Amino acid sequence: MPELPEVETIRLKLEPQLIGRRFDRVEIEDPRLVRPFEPRAVAAELEGERVSALQRRGKYLIVRFESGRALLIHLRMTGSLRHAPGGALHDDRHRRAVVNLDDGSDVAYRDVRRFGTWLLLEPGELEPYLAQKLGVEPLERGFTARRLAQRLQGRRAPVKAALLDQRTVAGLGNIYVDEALWRAAIHPLRPAESLDADELARLTRGVKAALRAGVTRQGASLRDYSTPDGSPGSMQDRFHVYGRAGEPCHRCGTPIDKIRAGGRGTWYCPACQRLAGYAASSSSRPSRSSRQSSA
Repeated sequence: MPELPEVETIRLKLEPQLIGRRFDRVEIEDPRLVRPFEPRAVAAELEGERVSALQRRGKYLIVRFESGRALLIHLRMTGSLRHAPGGALHDDRHRRAVVNLDDGSDVAYRDVRRFGTWLLLEPGELEPYLAQKLGVEPLERGFTARRLAQRLQGRRAPVKAALLDQRTVAGLGNIYVDEALWRAAIHPLRPAESLDADELARLTRGVKAALRAGVTRQGASLRDYSTPDGSPGSMQDRFHVYGRAGEPCHRCGTPIDKIRAGGRGTWYCPACQRLAGYAASSSSRPSRSSRQSSA
């Protein structure tokens, strides 16, 4: 599933192509994309709208129009957006919608598993809608250890599960939660309420660092994700734990282990991220390579 770094990469790539452009013609080819609304009716509503801003909130991409309306796009598991000259994306069998822009180019939405959604909101509806679903933005100044402590207070669920809850921190998914917990040296099964002030500070820094590393490398291309120009991200080449079961930890050399936490496959270092006594090992071996452990 595209997480915050992947969605932010899409936003950054599409922004110069969309700002100021008018939606001349819209085709919604998959009714699941806009259900329960009728695809032709939604397409007709979008035609003629001119883009004033392209934003991101958590994993949502937000197309704001000069009319005050907003198109809220959630990519879910396999959604992506491509920009190309008109007609260049016509033969993609996974294309679910296409927008013809007034400069002759197209923006196509493709989705292999068809879980993604488009929702057209009227003026004044966007902020209340997102406020019910999302917590703090982790790359903004408002995301602090104190704020995170408030969101985790009294939560007995594993910290991995708590961080996957979008109402805790917006935009985190399986990849970057595992990477953040490794950076913070916190076991994914730790009860969320058990983290002390030092651990919360480490976790806050770990979340920010993992996400910034992902944005810098234009996200992770594991299966279906690519940037709007068709190029892959490269974050998958720099994972510390995610998907690395049996490979040596970049910090201590211990083989990475895989378990399930919060119903999701979870990768962690058994030596750096100890569960017993809720304390990370203070005698972890030094990094085999400082270059490997940097992000």
